[in-house]
Amino acid sequence: MSAEPAPPLATIAAALRRERERVNISLTELARRAGIAKSTLSQLESGVGNPSVETLWALGVALDVPFSRLVEPPDPAVRVVRAGEGPRIRSEHAEFTATLLSSGPAHARRDIYLMELEPGTVRTAEAHTARSVEHVVVGAGRLRIGPEPELVELGPGDYAAFPGDVPHRYEALAPGTFAVLVMEHP
Repeated sequence: MSAEPAPPLATIAAALRRERERVNISLTELARRAGIAKSTLSQLESGVGNPSVETLWALGVALDVPFSRLVEPPDPAVRVVRAGEGPRIRSEHAEFTATLLSSGPAHARRDIYLMELEPGTVRTAEAHTARSVEHVVVGAGRLRIGPEPELVELGPGDYAAFPGDVPHRYEALAPGTFAVLVMEHP
């Protein structure tokens, strides 16, 4: 795959400030709720740093907003995301990259991601917002996913859905694995 651009720092900074102010909490309180350092949060709101998927998910859960609301810029009337483009966020614990393709409008509450994974490490995800559901379709390679007691193995064209509000994992079983993930939020 192509070289990875930096995360969308200006978008993340503006979104964090907007959402933190919406719920009327301080930097200190949001950092505490998300389990991250206040200095890290301050840097992110200033548009510096290199946030991981885990940090942004923790902030989304603490703010009770979908991950997409923190990384996606406002939509133009016609939107195209070319292969290798879009806001790409890497995991700090696994060969896992998520690219947000589309977030749902407020009434739809769904986000679409392209996931790229490589074998050798497992991406363990904490629980997302309550009653969220993940829908996954594998495009290439093989993938083991789901909540720990109910992991399933998928190949190209296979689909699975599972609760996103419990800890779960993603593990590539073949090089060049990619899948489309649709996050559904109630």
